[in-house]
Amino acid sequence: MTDRITPTQFRESEGVEDWRVLGDGANAYFRTGSYAAGARLVQAISELPGIDDLLPDVDVRHDGVTVRMVAFIEGYGGMLRGHVELARKISAAARKLGLSADPSAVQSLLVIPGATDRPGVMPFWRAVLGYEPRPDSPAEDLVDPRGRTVPFWFEQMKEPRADGGGAIHIAVWVPYEQAEARIAAALAAGGRMVRDTFAPSWWTLADPAGNEADIATTKGRE
Repeated sequence: MTDRITPTQFRESEGVEDWRVLGDGANAYFRTGSYAAGARLVQAISELPGIDDLLPDVDVRHDGVTVRMVAFIEGYGGMLRGHVELARKISAAARKLGLSADPSAVQSLLVIPGATDRPGVMPFWRAVLGYEPRPDSPAEDLVDPRGRTVPFWFEQMKEPRADGGGAIHIAVWVPYEQAEARIAAALAAGGRMVRDTFAPSWWTLADPAGNEADIATTKGRE
């Protein structure tokens, strides 16, 4: 599919300064200050050409609107060239309404259960959560079919934990320019660096009890 683009290609496109690429696609947050202003932006987005082909996710809150764009099709999960043009149009619609974007306000989460027998544990989580396999990676990812809640990626572990327990941690996807500050805040709050071997793609930190969290970006993943 020639319409596919990488996170770097999206970031380097003109007119997408409002947007940040996270683990779940291109995201933008527009401060509105009220539901009424947010509703006007959603109305403007709904009237854009091609909106029914690319189907962005739109989340409306009392103080802002978050828009996410990603395509999940068989064998591929990511962005398309059409997302670049749609991002420009959405930003233009926001500016026309006097609204501005705040790239520092976007982030996404990923829950990562680990198991030595990934196929053996995924059916349990699918049943408990009511999730479905992600079209591009059904053997390792489960997602909310309505796109409302946090996705799960199942990490293949080489060996079980020594204490026999499970292994679940989270990944917090942030814009690359926010990663250093987020890590510093976590360390100042009592956390410790577990590993930075895979930076700038992700850093693994832990709280005083040993529970782990990754600060993740899309840098260095292509």
